[in-house]
Amino acid sequence: MDKRTLLAVVLSVIVLMVYQNFFVKPPVKTAPPQQEASVSSQTAAQQAPPTDPGKALAPATIRTATTGRMPTAVAVTGAERDVTVETPLFRAVLTTKGAALKSFQLKNYKTSVANSEDIVDTFMRMIGKGTPKPEGGPKPIELVHVLEGMPRPLAVSFPDSTLNIPDSGFYEADGSLLDLTKGAEPRRLTFTQSYPGELRIDKTFTFHPDKYSFEMEVRVHNLGDAPLNQSGSLTWYQYVDPAAPVDSYGHDGPVSYIANSMDRPEVSKMEPDKTLGPNVSWGGFESKYFMASMIPQNPSLTSFRMSKESGNLIAVSLKGPKNVIPPGQPGVFNYSLYLGPKDYTIIKDQNLGLENAIDFGDWLKWLAIPMLITLKFLYGYVGNYGIAIIILTIMIKLIFWPLGNKSYKSMKEMQKLQPLMAALREKYKDDKTRLSQESMALYKTHKVNPLGGCLPMVVQIPVFFGLYKALLYAIELRHSPLFWWIQDLSAKDPYYITPIIMGGTMFIQQKMTPTGADPMQAKIMLFMPIIFTFMFLNFPSGLVIYWLFNNIISIGQQVYINKQPS
Repeated sequence: MDKRTLLAVVLSVIVLMVYQNFFVKPPVKTAPPQQEASVSSQTAAQQAPPTDPGKALAPATIRTATTGRMPTAVAVTGAERDVTVETPLFRAVLTTKGAALKSFQLKNYKTSVANSEDIVDTFMRMIGKGTPKPEGGPKPIELVHVLEGMPRPLAVSFPDSTLNIPDSGFYEADGSLLDLTKGAEPRRLTFTQSYPGELRIDKTFTFHPDKYSFEMEVRVHNLGDAPLNQSGSLTWYQYVDPAAPVDSYGHDGPVSYIANSMDRPEVSKMEPDKTLGPNVSWGGFESKYFMASMIPQNPSLTSFRMSKESGNLIAVSLKGPKNVIPPGQPGVFNYSLYLGPKDYTIIKDQNLGLENAIDFGDWLKWLAIPMLITLKFLYGYVGNYGIAIIILTIMIKLIFWPLGNKSYKSMKEMQKLQPLMAALREKYKDDKTRLSQESMALYKTHKVNPLGGCLPMVVQIPVFFGLYKALLYAIELRHSPLFWWIQDLSAKDPYYITPIIMGGTMFIQQKMTPTGADPMQAKIMLFMPIIFTFMFLNFPSGLVIYWLFNNIISIGQQVYINKQPS
């Protein structure tokens, strides 16, 4: 093996290792600080305030603007009742207590692969060793995660204002079911809370049958005879289970896009209370593939607050500016919300920068996004993302075909020089400087570039990482199968079959590559397929398939060049 090939391989390994250690995020640990780590879900539920739907709220009060006293208003009483919203995309359950969100299930996304019965599973069940499938199969993805007694998402409050309205007050709803599964027009759902002689709050949701996004309007009517200072706040609450499995490359926690910059703190490192802004484009809570985002009407006048409360409860809020509601007039707060998948095409169409929530990286996204778009285009024709990856591999190989030909021709010429190089090493074995000078003179005489074989590999490294990001974070590939045992191209090969075959193709390439007289180089190259195989064991299977077929095509190209006359 000549030095230029060794340099190319070692460079690739170094780049991969540096990328893994410095650019790939470490596992996101959702465990809370030490003093809270022992609090289990059950304990947190016991410590949280009990929920009693039939119990009347304590009297709500209005703070006077002149004295700051808290005169008692008419109490808002009622029983908690659920209101269901059905669309082709999701099923939402809201509650009359706080007019908040109780459940939001995505119908088209499941908790696990819908068809996981591969050949091995079938065989194991035949011999009585299989694991029974869970009752009912995979469940829809649920975006609302709070324990009993905790406040629920999309609660509205009025901090720092003359309004002192509890965000868990009871509302009256104008229906119990909003069915959008058959209609094409958006429909509204209104919750109303009244304080006679003081104010009335109308909280109106507008849902669309074909969108994950919806609108929310909060209208506060001043029924009194004095102006009211008001400031609205919309909050998403999320319970983070410290015992839940951790995705090494995902992020479960607050996320915001403020002043054209992303902020996604780790839950374990969050400050107890932190406010960012203004220029808040959106903010919310995310997981690796899904997000719940709140979008203000006036980003330049909105701040974003994050807090970590007891019981592992995370609260993220949008807070607007103070306004004055004259007597007999309403004050209006408008929000848009997106609760759904991090599908690049869907969230890009929102024109709000939501696509930045997909962690393609600041530099690699310029490669990852075109590759993802190309994959989706190919998928539209072949109906299988695994096949689309193979076609994309062929396309990339064709683009780099001239460079590959140049590389393999250079390697072929270098092979002819191996006897002369061996003679030089023997002649100048005690003079490294003279050996280097004579080697370069030899290359120049025969018009051979010793680094000619490195260029194709170096050029493909950014392409490799771009595709790596696309396959790792694109929800389009989540639970997308190739065939048989590969049922999720975004996850590793469960039986490590493709990484092992990939390592075998690397070994074949090594055997086809000219070897040098240096035994140390030969030993190093002997371990390269093994090293790469272990590196690829936990990579997304879609990425392994790309590298595997890239190797197969490279072998064919090298055979073709070697058969050409000199």
